Amino acid sequence: MFDLGTHGFLWLAALSLIPTRVFCSSAEIPDVPSIATYFGTKTRYEEVKPNLLRDPLTVNTSVLRPPPGEFCTPFHVTAVIRHGSRFPTIKNIRRIHRLSELLQNEGSRTSESSAGWLDELRNHWEPWYTEDMDGRLVRKGREDLQFLAQRLATLLPSLLSEENVRKRRIHFVTSSKHRCVSSVEAFQEGLQQHWSCHDSAQGYNHEVDDELMRFFERCRGYVESVENNHTALLEVEKFKHGKEMQAVRKRLAEKLGLSLHLLTPDLVEAAFFICSYELSIKSIHSPWCFLFDESDAKVLEYSFDLKQFWKRSHGHLISSLSSCPLFHHIFRTLDKAGRPRRSTETGPEPASVLVGHAETLIPLISLLGLYKDQTLPTASNYHSQHGRRFRIIPYAANLLFILYDCQRGPRLQLLINETPLRFPNFQTEDAPLYRDVRAAYRYLLDGCDFKTECERKPEGRGPNTEL
Repeated sequence: MFDLGTHGFLWLAALSLIPTRVFCSSAEIPDVPSIATYFGTKTRYEEVKPNLLRDPLTVNTSVLRPPPGEFCTPFHVTAVIRHGSRFPTIKNIRRIHRLSELLQNEGSRTSESSAGWLDELRNHWEPWYTEDMDGRLVRKGREDLQFLAQRLATLLPSLLSEENVRKRRIHFVTSSKHRCVSSVEAFQEGLQQHWSCHDSAQGYNHEVDDELMRFFERCRGYVESVENNHTALLEVEKFKHGKEMQAVRKRLAEKLGLSLHLLTPDLVEAAFFICSYELSIKSIHSPWCFLFDESDAKVLEYSFDLKQFWKRSHGHLISSLSSCPLFHHIFRTLDKAGRPRRSTETGPEPASVLVGHAETLIPLISLLGLYKDQTLPTASNYHSQHGRRFRIIPYAANLLFILYDCQRGPRLQLLINETPLRFPNFQTEDAPLYRDVRAAYRYLLDGCDFKTECERKPEGRGPNTEL
């Protein structure tokens, strides 16, 4: 997670908020497991933005931060968004069924725990997941994107305006995966709902572009040296079989009355994921959640973070370089939006919305130089990594590039999950001049060629130690 919940975003609740309407009283907010902030990429967006549990349309307009002494107006936004909450993929559905069968067939009735939740697991809980669900967007996932669209329309009303929605001046791009196509459609529905548009039956155009949104599949250097290279994730495997995970396995085996050798690390993860899925899909506190205390959850979260760090992020340089096509696309879009025009020319495209995956956002965020720690996370330094900056993005995570028209020239502000984030070379400015940001990334804009980086032989592509 990127500073999720108790990891650093709870202060958002104290900011000045603009309530649009109240959806539920505090008594109606569902019971949330204490471990809900540790689910890695299976985390609900509400764990990043806890105020949304009370009102999913709450907007904090103070996140827009052009220089206070300079008159500025937003005139373009590029949004890179992860799909909303989804069903498990087939791999995890099969693990869930194996775990359920193991508990029914092998679980001892004389385990150390006689808690009611354990009785519920054994006698009442059934694995309701079917393989045809395979990562598809759930109803909650559609709401994730609908509400996000409405909040962004409130935050940037001149860009995601009713006129721009009606005239279809907003450009939409998505991955071909069903959950992403459904997410972009839900985002469009959210805009139409916000502006009370009545022509939604006509649909809304979107472009499917896997070269842009699933670049990681097309980068041969990445596929060969990381995706299909068992040594690339060596730190992850070492941690999964290390002392911290072994201790979690032992505690769970005792609680469930299972032989330790039957409860593999993958099945421990499956039990943890059931807790996350039941929360993100059904908004319920699953009995599986009671298996884990906070210390267990932190170990599992670290295992997930290690995997994403070494597979998608700073661990191997090719992982972030694989996102060059998306990086260049974003800056081409910003360049075009900020280009001076004659009075007879049409105005800039007000918004570009790109919907993809966690695997889309994490390499891009890494390429931008964000969330870098001084020390690489490894299998052996778990206890010194509790304050790490690198954490995994939730469902519906979003990276917003907002261009302002200012007196001194265009300025660019970056938001992650609707929260300001400063560019690495501009730690004293929320919205530096666009030309300065572009100059700071010139080495990538002039280089970072996808064919050069992805088609060269993978030899010598070791860990990126320049952190």
